[in-house]
Amino acid sequence: MTGPPVRRYRVAHRTAYSYSREVTNSYGRAYLTPRDLPGQRLLTHHIRIDPAPSDRSVGADVYGNITSYFHVTTEHRALTVLGDSLVEVDTSARGSCTAAAEPWEKARPSSATEPLAVEFALDLQPPEITSEIVAYTAESLLPGRPLLDAVGELNTRVHTDFAYRSGATTVSTRVADVFAARAGVCQDFARLAVACLRSHGLAARYVSGYLATDPPPGKERMVGADATHAWAAVWVPGADGHDRTGRWIDLDPTNDQFGDERYIITAWGRDYADVPPLRGIIYTDAKDSTITVSVDVTEV
Repeated sequence: MTGPPVRRYRVAHRTAYSYSREVTNSYGRAYLTPRDLPGQRLLTHHIRIDPAPSDRSVGADVYGNITSYFHVTTEHRALTVLGDSLVEVDTSARGSCTAAAEPWEKARPSSATEPLAVEFALDLQPPEITSEIVAYTAESLLPGRPLLDAVGELNTRVHTDFAYRSGATTVSTRVADVFAARAGVCQDFARLAVACLRSHGLAARYVSGYLATDPPPGKERMVGADATHAWAAVWVPGADGHDRTGRWIDLDPTNDQFGDERYIITAWGRDYADVPPLRGIIYTDAKDSTITVSVDVTEV
């Protein structure tokens, strides 16, 4: 872990759509609100939409993520959604977890240890876990190996074995295809890590958020150079293995590291499809459309 344990960030997430013809109605749902968590405090947050929506609301989904709904009825050829947040991250407030030094097999959840974590140990439908993924994971999850060591090595192997290649996949690419191609982006590597952990009975969730990137020495930080980020988290039970004080440990295979004070959590779910930053439906005769996304994470 580098830098001070407490940092404050301003996050500006701008999504701009343009269409070749007028859009008469636009429905949207956004996961752009950082969560309030132990070690992460949301100080301010606003979502600005242009054209202004005729209807909007804010609620929480089944996992406690804050989701914003909007409906634009003004005819438009361009739509802009800007999420502006001020967040304080303090990793020292998240505490330690002695169970992470225990054999990884003890972290398999059950209804007796953490019923809410059991859901995150199940495969998706259609299934994402293959025999190849089971075998790949087994090379790191050796019998009796401490959880943190095993997960750390798996994190490093995904980072080493898979090439970061923008455009190699889409949001609908299956994990098996990512595994075969040995290439993808952060969302793919997060989904792959989740499938690997679940293949051996561990609870793992997909996490969406932001990563504050520090500029190289002597270089100025580039506005808009950041992007939405995704990583995985593995569940660890309480110290005695029977209480409900377990926690989640963030791991980022894209950068081969565990989560620290540079990671800002927006939402989590079982898969990317649960928490896309922005999704919606439009009514239009337009044949063409473009989308431009920029994210700026500034330490303040």
